[in-house]
Amino acid sequence: MPYLHPEDRKKISVDVSFGSSEGFTSGALNYVLTIIVNGYLKHRGKSYAVMNEIVGVLEQVKDEFQRRVVHPYEDEKRRKNGDVY
Repeated sequence: MPYLHPEDRKKISVDVSFGSSEGFTSGALNYVLTIIVNGYLKHRGKSYAVMNEIVGVLEQVKDEFQRRVVHPYEDEKRRKNGDVY
């Protein structure tokens, strides 16, 4: 989960720029995430444990995104457009 202590957040630099709005694509997002994952892998070294950490973190990022962003969006659309069930 992305709940790092504020002091720890200051130690991390993330500067991602997509340039024009045309750069905001799923391919660009995939590229940025891949660069981050590859940097982590390079820093920590290849091992089953590290690769398992990476896969676990990506799963948690996905789950948190679904819980915090996707589900509320779907709830809003269901209220607005009516339920299917």
